Amino acid sequence: MASKVGKILVVDDNLGIRRALEILLPVHFAEVKTIPSPATLVNALEQFRPDVVLLDMNFNTSINTGNEGLYWAGEIKKMVPEVEVVLFTAYADIQLAVEGMKRGAFDFIVKPWDNDRLIEVLTAARDKACRSMGRDARSGPAVMFWGRSKPMSDIRKTLDKIAPTDATVLITGENGTGKDVLAHEIHAHSLRNGKPMVAVDAGAITETLFESELFGHVKGAFTDAHTDHVGKFEQADGGTLFLDEIGNIPLHLQAKLLRVIQNRSVVRVGGTQAIPVNIRLICATNMDLAALVREGRFREDLYYRINTVHIALPPLRERKEDIVPLAQLFLERFAEKYHRPLTGIEPEAAEILKTQAWSGNIRELQNVIEKAVILSEAKNLTAKDIERDARSGPGMTGNPSRSSAEEERLVREAMQRTGGNISAAAKMLGVSRPTLYAKLKKYGL
Repeated sequence: MASKVGKILVVDDNLGIRRALEILLPVHFAEVKTIPSPATLVNALEQFRPDVVLLDMNFNTSINTGNEGLYWAGEIKKMVPEVEVVLFTAYADIQLAVEGMKRGAFDFIVKPWDNDRLIEVLTAARDKACRSMGRDARSGPAVMFWGRSKPMSDIRKTLDKIAPTDATVLITGENGTGKDVLAHEIHAHSLRNGKPMVAVDAGAITETLFESELFGHVKGAFTDAHTDHVGKFEQADGGTLFLDEIGNIPLHLQAKLLRVIQNRSVVRVGGTQAIPVNIRLICATNMDLAALVREGRFREDLYYRINTVHIALPPLRERKEDIVPLAQLFLERFAEKYHRPLTGIEPEAAEILKTQAWSGNIRELQNVIEKAVILSEAKNLTAKDIERDARSGPGMTGNPSRSSAEEERLVREAMQRTGGNISAAAKMLGVSRPTLYAKLKKYGL
């Protein structure tokens, strides 16, 4: 089951649609509010304080130009810029979608909608809104935790130099080191911070949908292309495009990606017009791209194109002085979330934290602290709390003695906590997607 976090406000004059969404959305959002028209929108924004607004584009049946939705999308972004707006319309006019995103809308959904697509867009909008408000929908660090270690101090100095530029950045590091958080930090300190940052998990896109997702498609381009679709490059126009897990892109698709990066324009699948895109590109991977180049598995020209500035995030074991302060930060957040009276970490527990290998890095530490906060019966986390949870932490790497039963339990737990998202579960477990696929097959999951 996906986690229920964030608030969403639905503005739609169709009672049937509101009732359907009142059933669907509470599975994914902590709070859902629906209103039939923009007449009470300002009051709802002030009183309900949503993270996301799903906004119908037409409220007057005699007018179907979408102007009402475009007007209110602009007004919402003026009043509360941190709130993300997703436009909702039965009129699949791509020009309205583009115009809406120019006015600050996060994305555009066409009625009748696909539930999976709707939830994907709305939860992505929620996550972006939470980050801009200094929160994180997944309970992770909302902003970069720099700590006191020299490696992180050096990276921060680099960020201060490169963030205001449009230099392409390649972020590398093990799973769980915070590559996505650093990417958002670069965008937040850039001159494009008022524009969208669009994040794409390149490893999670199937080959058949790769071009459509990144470059868009026109109506009729393929069997299920019932409307025009704006790709991620166009959605990021004026802002930043973050391509995570870029090392997982198949070789034959790398050439198409390189062409768009070089030309700074896209041609939608099934279309002929080259559409200029003005983006800042940030890429991330846990793979050794230089080694992949030598092995012929990653294009050398693409590697140099995305590697203008390279930032290597250190694993947690190489920044030991940051472990306890980071654990304290997680403790405070989870104590508030779960209403636990915990305030600190006992010295013996802190010593145990500093001696762990943390193969899953920050993500593993976060999960260990979360479990410890939930199960602890003391005012401070004790050595017993940490020993218990460090031994049974979520990371699957670096523990060859783990039993099959325990491994199966961890895989099941990760899949449940991520709502079946393979990429997210693999990251939580500290393994690659192929490894997780093998585990799922092994245990018949």
